[in-house]
Amino acid sequence: MWPNDARLALSVVVNVEEGAEMSLRDGDKGPDPVDELGVALKIPIRNFANESNYDYGIRAGWPRVHALLRKHGITATFTAAALALERAPQIAQVIAAEGHETCSHGWRWVHQFSYDEAREREFVRKSVESIARTTGTRPVGWLSRYLHSPRLRATLAEEGFRYHMDDFSDDVPRWDVVETRDGPKPIVIMPYALDSNDMKFWLAPGYTPAQWLDYAVETFDVLHEEGGKMMSLGVHLRIIGRPGRIRAFDRFLQHARSKRDVWIATRAEIAEHFARQTPSPAISPSPAIAGEGRGGGQPA
Repeated sequence: MWPNDARLALSVVVNVEEGAEMSLRDGDKGPDPVDELGVALKIPIRNFANESNYDYGIRAGWPRVHALLRKHGITATFTAAALALERAPQIAQVIAAEGHETCSHGWRWVHQFSYDEAREREFVRKSVESIARTTGTRPVGWLSRYLHSPRLRATLAEEGFRYHMDDFSDDVPRWDVVETRDGPKPIVIMPYALDSNDMKFWLAPGYTPAQWLDYAVETFDVLHEEGGKMMSLGVHLRIIGRPGRIRAFDRFLQHARSKRDVWIATRAEIAEHFARQTPSPAISPSPAIAGEGRGGGQPA
């Protein structure tokens, strides 16, 4: 299924959300509830402590993550909130210079699922225009923050996106067909993974780097043994970039590189290869097909 008879396709996903999270400084009703300590303020005041947690990802986490990508020769997919790259242009410059992919994580790292169609479309377009400007290349993939609207996948197809990753239904890509303004259109679904995501460090107190590494390696080994599968490993600058966690990421990449029959690729490359190898389904106006797979997800 994969190039050069590789048994596994590995997608390393680096989330860049820092500077685009919810904050009173950007007009939100409250601070972002996702915090290292799980402190979710119920009153509309700035949480300067948590803002500094996010700032850490840019100041200290990013250099560590970038160093490991270079050390192991990894071409990653950066799921980036567009505003985060505008505020950290040094990251956008590296993405462009070193051949990484940028997948849109929205204009900002906020909840868009309640937007009406016009507002959601503008949110999508604004992210595309911004990422194209900061990295020199428009994104072809999309990842929401948590839930998305029933209309989103059709909007993505209409706006020229080739894949959608708000999905956790499998360990391989698949096709979906959505009903758009121009009739049914196919789009590749690139399932993501939460179980091996480093967000667990923030959501599960006491979760250790050793536990995360053991789980990630076990996931890799099982999928490699089964063959023909795809593994997604999602990390965040402010989380895995901490000094007590970064070596777990290093050790996972060492393990992945120890296998010769593993294709480490961007999500765009994997989606493109899948689309070449697996013809898109016959276009049918059937409501059952057009509505398939439009549920929300909860990506980190």
